[in-house]
Amino acid sequence: MNTSANLTHIDSAVPSEVQRIHDLLSAQKAAYRANPMPSAAERIERLSRLRRVLVTHQDAIAQAISDDFGNRSIDETKISELMTCLEYIDYASKRVARWMQPSKRHIGLIHQPAKGWVSYQPLGVVGIMSPWNYPLFLTISPLICALAAGNHAMLKMSSSSARLGALLEKIFAEVFPLELLAVVNGGGIISDTFCRLPVDLLVFTGSSAIGKTVMAAAAENLTPVVLELGGKSPVLVHDSVPMKDVAERVAFGKAWNAGQTCVAPDYILLPRGKTHEFVTEMRTLISKHYPTLLENPDYTSIINDKQYHRLQGYLSDARKQGATFFEINPANEDLSGTRKIAPTLLTNVTAEMDVCQNEIFGPILPIIEYDTIEEALNYINDRPHPLALYYFDYDAKRAQYIADHTHSGQFGINAVLTHPVHSDLPFGGVGNAGMGKYHAQEGFLTMSHTRAVLQNPKFYSLKMIMPPFGKRAHQILGKVFFH
Repeated sequence: MNTSANLTHIDSAVPSEVQRIHDLLSAQKAAYRANPMPSAAERIERLSRLRRVLVTHQDAIAQAISDDFGNRSIDETKISELMTCLEYIDYASKRVARWMQPSKRHIGLIHQPAKGWVSYQPLGVVGIMSPWNYPLFLTISPLICALAAGNHAMLKMSSSSARLGALLEKIFAEVFPLELLAVVNGGGIISDTFCRLPVDLLVFTGSSAIGKTVMAAAAENLTPVVLELGGKSPVLVHDSVPMKDVAERVAFGKAWNAGQTCVAPDYILLPRGKTHEFVTEMRTLISKHYPTLLENPDYTSIINDKQYHRLQGYLSDARKQGATFFEINPANEDLSGTRKIAPTLLTNVTAEMDVCQNEIFGPILPIIEYDTIEEALNYINDRPHPLALYYFDYDAKRAQYIADHTHSGQFGINAVLTHPVHSDLPFGGVGNAGMGKYHAQEGFLTMSHTRAVLQNPKFYSLKMIMPPFGKRAHQILGKVFFH
């Protein structure tokens, strides 16, 4: 009886929620038309409001994210998500007035004395679909770009981040009118509806597979999309670099958020014979930072059962196909019955294994040895472009060679993971890893319409080149352009 009642409630609630989403979009479009070019002061005030909300509710936000994960360090969330958002708000607030200024452009000889420039208009309403792995940062950072560019925004939170989504819906509604900023929660038909909204720009951050679905849905309305996807981000290590240096930085990138980061190292290419040293250093460093795993509040759980079983499936497949496992579980704890997975290094992997075919998105790191740099480059370039590529080498000339002979959304030299948090660097993919950018001035431009403006004075110069041809003006132009 209760089950039937619940189903009836869901069936009746879903259409009403779908209608609410369309009503929100209509209200936002109407509000945008009423103020289509907000001033720099208005945009800065909106960013300031956003900053105050995040600061005021910082503890509740961090706790909600931890609850959604099952466990994630409060400090880790504040460092990687809250502080990063606040820094980017400050960065954008200081620069938005300058970004808004029209840029003067050159006008050709035959059109003189006309003037030309590019103005930066808001697009209108921006839809933002965020993932669960950094649910605050990957919601707020594109939102900052949208607000700085003068847009209104609708946020679609991941259904795996239900607690955070409910909290943001509540606290944003307290300080922003829904016609300026609205939060939409739910999955299934709600997600499908959101993808198909005729917004002026749709931003999606998530997997490549879902990105294709989102893009196809957006195409029904010719809605432009920004896709921040993922892929298998490699680490390539030159023979000259001490393994301790590599392990120190890779351990940070792979253990942070238990590897559930779109730019986390997915696999590592080591010079032949370096594996044992690397594994030893990784074991030492991870054990130092995470001496226990089971009850350690600093070590993050896998977000949900679906993702946990996916990762366990990768491990099972690798074991069956002969991979060698190096599990880093310093206290030798039994993690069964939890969603925690010990950091695990894999050797003797083959290209056919699931861990080499799919983006891992967890604390598992396959190790592949190479004999020459060209062999390693071929391995990388034979595969889809990654969102990030990391190269370890203290020789700048060799690093530039690697950069010139690869493609990736980001290129990191002697560091991993942190590229997206830098306010003045654009963030985005290429090829299978996505399209479009947010962050920095590039994010402002992505969320703006770069409108060409051509102004002619009372004197109309083009009348001088109208037919009949062969006049003196035509002869002069011929001598100027075809000499």
